[in-house]
Amino acid sequence: MTAKLYYDLREQLDQYSVGFPATESGVELEILKMIFTEEEAEMYLNLSMMLETPQQVAQRTGRDPGEVAEILERMVDKGQIFRSRKGDISKYGAAAFVVGSYEFQVKNMDKRFAELFEKYFNEAFGKQGIAQFAPLRTVPVNKTIDHKWEVAPYEDLKQIIQSKDKISVGKCICRVQQGLLDKGCGKQLEACLQFGSHAEFYVEKGMGRYISNEEAIAILEKCDESGLVPQPFVSQDSGGICNCCGDCCGILRSIKFHPKPAEKVFTNYFAEVDPETCSSCGTCLGRCQMEAIKIENDAPAKVDRDRCIGCGLCVTTCPTEAMMLRMKPESERKRPPVTAKDYVMQLASARGKSLIPLSIVKKS
Repeated sequence: MTAKLYYDLREQLDQYSVGFPATESGVELEILKMIFTEEEAEMYLNLSMMLETPQQVAQRTGRDPGEVAEILERMVDKGQIFRSRKGDISKYGAAAFVVGSYEFQVKNMDKRFAELFEKYFNEAFGKQGIAQFAPLRTVPVNKTIDHKWEVAPYEDLKQIIQSKDKISVGKCICRVQQGLLDKGCGKQLEACLQFGSHAEFYVEKGMGRYISNEEAIAILEKCDESGLVPQPFVSQDSGGICNCCGDCCGILRSIKFHPKPAEKVFTNYFAEVDPETCSSCGTCLGRCQMEAIKIENDAPAKVDRDRCIGCGLCVTTCPTEAMMLRMKPESERKRPPVTAKDYVMQLASARGKSLIPLSIVKKS
């Protein structure tokens, strides 16, 4: 029964977001056993991404409401599910592995967990999961935006921040995980921003702290100086912004496996170099997280459009201003769905999956 329970849990998690692929070694099951007890795994299998009160879950599953409420709250504490509070009413829903319960392990991550995830990433998750359907999109750092463009609000970092009335900041789970393996990049840990109900959740669970709009913008500027790529969730009304590096970030590490990372990223920009003003200094080489720039024999830098994800990090520190960010032709531009829910549904459809819990599907 125990083995089947965790197999079922893996299968359910594989329905959501970028999935949770199986491996021959079974390392993904070891990860699940670290995160979930049998009781918690069974409860997860009876939840959906639709937020419900403990009373609703209890009525649907035939269990005692008080018992259900206690289990759900414990699952929130352990970063297994998401909770939203409005007044005295708490609602709970299943969380995907990424973005979701993996990120919620930021307080619980230890070296053993970090080692297991690294093994899983290399065996399956990095190549079969994240890279195929990246849940984050790349937007340019603000200093690179040409004001002649009609830049959509959801692509302007400052407009995104200024539109939020509740913001928190927390540690980057990817840099925490890599640091435990002595592979960390040394860049700032406190770099992931959350908005609205996501901010409330992070602060309530001790994973983050509230910050002002001004501090959030200052963090983005510091991240730009450090060479971090700003990546909101793939929706116009994003629940947060990650600031990622190619050394630690699961998303960027994953798409680097591919010969054409630009095809794997939701981005509307690309970098271009003016050969007349390029001094071949090489500053841009260290800034590019996708190894999209080459300088050979002191010739001007060249940008590989297939690898460029349009973040603009190469532009902000170019001493001769030879690097420029260009907007893609209209025919190549992508418009993100309005809400995260819309994207999750689109992603499930693209992967041939259903957001309906498998326990319900199998009964029908």
